[in-house]
Amino acid sequence: MPAFVTQPWPLGWAVAFFLLAAVFTVVCSIRLAGLGDALADRTGWGEAFFGAVFFGVASSLSGIAMTGASAVGGQPGLAYSNAVGGIAVQTLAIVAADAAYRRVNLEHAAASVRNLLFGCLLIVLLCTALMASFSPEVTVLGVHPASAAMAALYLGGLRLIRKQEEPMWRAVPTRETKPDLPEDHGRLSRRGTASLWAEFAVIAAVVIVGGWAIARAAETLVTATGLRAGFVGGIFMGLVNALPETVTAIAAVRRGAVTLAIAAVIGGNSLDALNLAIGDAAFRGGSLFHAAGTDQLFLTAAALLMTAVLLGGLLVRQRKGWWRLGFDGIMLALIYATAVVSLAF
Repeated sequence: MPAFVTQPWPLGWAVAFFLLAAVFTVVCSIRLAGLGDALADRTGWGEAFFGAVFFGVASSLSGIAMTGASAVGGQPGLAYSNAVGGIAVQTLAIVAADAAYRRVNLEHAAASVRNLLFGCLLIVLLCTALMASFSPEVTVLGVHPASAAMAALYLGGLRLIRKQEEPMWRAVPTRETKPDLPEDHGRLSRRGTASLWAEFAVIAAVVIVGGWAIARAAETLVTATGLRAGFVGGIFMGLVNALPETVTAIAAVRRGAVTLAIAAVIGGNSLDALNLAIGDAAFRGGSLFHAAGTDQLFLTAAALLMTAVLLGGLLVRQRKGWWRLGFDGIMLALIYATAVVSLAF
């Protein structure tokens, strides 16, 4: 393989590639928001399910590439921190999208049973990862059994959510509730479904390459600067990992697709939790879960806390709050700020 792929990069190159890949991620995410909204209507799957699954896959590809590349490169701290750090930042993306939606609190307008269930699924996956970290150090072919359990739980959760047609709980519609109804998408409405899927796949591939470049750059930052892997993975990589969901959520809100905005974040988070299973399979030094240190476990707990707060906001459905945000938006910002300060010191 070329030295560019296998050898550490110069620090200047690492910073440049890190920033360039972040820019490409933002540009691709804006386009994916429009394509995802159009395909959700075209397929009839709805914004909540399409956003959480298909769009979640596309927006999580960079994170998958980051976690996999870091694990293969023998950096389990980076791999683990990127996955759970990305979840924390992506949850914070709800706050940015809420601020962009000026009519009412976003969690009120985007009330959805499926979004609530995806939040519950995320908590289940993160709790499974925590249990694996404290379990006996047992692996099968180098992979912890919890990785297979997380994959099974995710697939089972998808099946349950997809079949949730007549829920026992319903969001009471109000004047501010934004229903998930098909609408005109301009030029995208006049294109064929195959063409939309093809562009969706191409942009997703670009995001994967960007994720690999960010992971390689992050390895250089850790070795060249002496920064802790938990800080670089959880904050720097996590921020870039969260860019697709953040930009998508804001773009979706601007398009009026408020349910897609919430679903893209929560669904992307559930897939990022599965990044731990991918990293576990890619890491050849044992179980990724047992390679997690204090920083990684702290980030996991922070992501769990932020998810619980978000679910509370979706249930309470507060119309107005401080600074155009609901109580959950304020709490999410405070929790994340506290996590960043704690990791920095």
